[in-house]
Amino acid sequence: MIRILRSAEPFVKEEEVARQQPFVSAAHTLLHEKCGAGYDFLGWLDLPERLIGDEFARIQAAAGRIRWQATLLVVVGIGGSYLGAKAALRMLEHSFRDLLPVQKQSLKVVFAGHHMSSTYLADLLDILDDHEVAVNVISKSGTTTEPALAFRVLREYMERRYGKVEAARRIYATTDAAHGALLELAKEAGYERFVIPDDVGGRYSVLTPVGLLPIAAAGGDTAAIASGARRAQAELATDDLQSNPAYQYATLRKILLQKGKRIELFVNYEPGFHDFGEWWKQLYGESEGKDHTGIFPAAADFSTDLHSLGQYVQEGARTLFATTLCVHSTRRSLTIAREDHDGDGLNYLAGRSFQDVNDTAQAATVLAHTEGGVPNVVLEVENMDAEALGYLFYFFEKSCAMSGYLLGVNPFDQPGVESYKKNMFALLGKPGYEELRARLTQTQSN
Repeated sequence: MIRILRSAEPFVKEEEVARQQPFVSAAHTLLHEKCGAGYDFLGWLDLPERLIGDEFARIQAAAGRIRWQATLLVVVGIGGSYLGAKAALRMLEHSFRDLLPVQKQSLKVVFAGHHMSSTYLADLLDILDDHEVAVNVISKSGTTTEPALAFRVLREYMERRYGKVEAARRIYATTDAAHGALLELAKEAGYERFVIPDDVGGRYSVLTPVGLLPIAAAGGDTAAIASGARRAQAELATDDLQSNPAYQYATLRKILLQKGKRIELFVNYEPGFHDFGEWWKQLYGESEGKDHTGIFPAAADFSTDLHSLGQYVQEGARTLFATTLCVHSTRRSLTIAREDHDGDGLNYLAGRSFQDVNDTAQAATVLAHTEGGVPNVVLEVENMDAEALGYLFYFFEKSCAMSGYLLGVNPFDQPGVESYKKNMFALLGKPGYEELRARLTQTQSN
């Protein structure tokens, strides 16, 4: 389902990769015997094979009710609570879905609670009256500031518009099984509830109801996503570097970091993968950026960004490498026609497909960047469909876990994320943060 077409030659030699086998095998044991750092957050490892049964059926049933109730679903969440679903919808849907004739449109999905912009939220409120609305609020605790604030506003809107009883039928809560403010509110109000497993962290949660409910509600083929993830789970279960591309990718990243490549540019050549790059950035950034180590994850859309970042990649500081995700067979095809006058000089391309030209641009860019001193890892996925997406989600989760262990960090926690929150709470005057507020205020005044 996914192949490494180019392994960063000539910057990394095969024997360098082979020498990493003992370290990969040791990390593989930590993962699969659940005895390494963060072992209590390894529920995602066998999650694909559990995507059957009553809970999966309940997701499909709720998705059907949402489509019957609403023309617009507002998904409230931040980080892993929305990025996976957004990546899936961007990849699987028509590029101009909202401009299609009404009869060809599926349920619209918009996102809130992933920042605190008053302009964005007020603009969202402006358009809600033009739709029948449902809300899926996603939070393990229910107290994360960004989604909690957005949900407070949206809950008030839903109850004012529909009344408390009908609003409760239109609000779906994805949260902790046993604890938290959102769970208590959902119980009291009577929202239908879905569980975020205790042993699955947010950025690894796309194959739980966190991602699957919004995707299914929008008409995404979650059964095919699950099938692709199960295939990845089976194919990536070995510790053998020669036959496990997820571990090959993790190993290449480790070697390139040791050679001074501290920035990874994750590149796609299909606009449908833009939000997948955003999901990938969170997965690797939160998992690896600890103890003053790790690779800084960035993402770019080529060939678009070749006209903005291309110069820097080609001739800037030699501190980065590129990982290119290419698609063997895209969802749609289009052939270039011949024109009588050839005013733009493009008749030499007549009869060729746009994918052929796009693939050639990708190959040419890899060659140019390689010659310019930028290592390139090229990953090929078979198709742009739901099964391939499920495979990709699991592939990168497995590779990221391996990469974290190879770096010597816990890939399943994020202690640094709490620093800004503590400062924000103190500066906003949250009870319990008075001492920190006084210290920060003094620092600001100086």
